[in-house]
Amino acid sequence: MFERFTKAARAVVRGAVEHAERGGATVVTEEHLLLGLLDREDTRAAAALRTLCPPDSRPSLMAALADARRRAGLSRADAKALADLGIDVGAIVARVEETHGAGALAVDRKDSGWRSGRPSFSREAKTVLEKSLRVTLARKDREIGDEHILLALTLTGGVVAEALADHGVTYDSVDTAVSHPAAP
Repeated sequence: MFERFTKAARAVVRGAVEHAERGGATVVTEEHLLLGLLDREDTRAAAALRTLCPPDSRPSLMAALADARRRAGLSRADAKALADLGIDVGAIVARVEETHGAGALAVDRKDSGWRSGRPSFSREAKTVLEKSLRVTLARKDREIGDEHILLALTLTGGVVAEALADHGVTYDSVDTAVSHPAAP
């Protein structure tokens, strides 16, 4: 599949791996793919992100992701479902952090993924990359660009899609931004 990736899309994947390695993660996650996208400057996805989530909004986006990590990666929908069962995620996080320190639940989940000296991709990150192919085919594009990775991130659900949507980055808004880019 990677032979279908544009230079920009490959750079996003390499950037995601670099973010994972710098953070000491054993797996590349959806969040790392987003960080790889945010690093890009002169691509279709970078232009869409600049329009939809300008640089001054990025600290808020990063804070939302950090908050989700603190909740062990649970989305608000997951936390609400647990609340409906009488489980208060906030109270659990507070008790765990009281005992084990701030961010105790944010510890990277271990995976046996260091076989090649590089982190492996989480199931969710692989799903994003597979969906980027489906998005490419649905749009009748020839190659998978970084914009297809961004579109796929908005479709996968979970914490990253939720944080992006909270910042105005949805499938429809990205689709519009990449289909009808704003004039410079």
